[in-house]
Amino acid sequence: MPRFTRPLIAAVLALTALSAARPAWADCSDAAAPSIDWSRCYLDGQKLKSADLTGADVQGASFTRADLTDANLSNARAFAAKFISATMTGARFDGAKLERADFTNGALSGASFRNADLRRAKFFSADLHGADLSGARTGGTDFYEADLSGATWFDGKKICAEGSIGRCE
Repeated sequence: MPRFTRPLIAAVLALTALSAARPAWADCSDAAAPSIDWSRCYLDGQKLKSADLTGADVQGASFTRADLTDANLSNARAFAAKFISATMTGARFDGAKLERADFTNGALSGASFRNADLRRAKFFSADLHGADLSGARTGGTDFYEADLSGATWFDGKKICAEGSIGRCE
């Protein structure tokens, strides 16, 4: 075997191992898939019902008026993502990093945010009826005019009373 072949094989194997550990790189027009990289993509109005976006990188992406009903975004990285006026009924955001995400006017009834990072997220006028916020991290999270009726609060025990608007009663 020539002298340069061993280092070349080692380099190829190292790159192969590195690429296996990274999220799937994708174009913004690629189909939804776990671990996809849709960071900074405009996906406004997209039909992503029941999409599996587990572990996806959607940082800075826009999903304005998108349909994410029953979608799975567990463990997604969604820093500063925009879900404005999106339909996300029954969606799962368990363990997701949603710092500064914007859910203004979002339809999130029955959504799950278990152990999600919601610091500085906005839920202005969002419908969180029956949502699960157990173990979610907050700090500056804004629920202005959000419907929290029947939502499970951060402690995993308290259920917000019917008519809880803007805060859990």
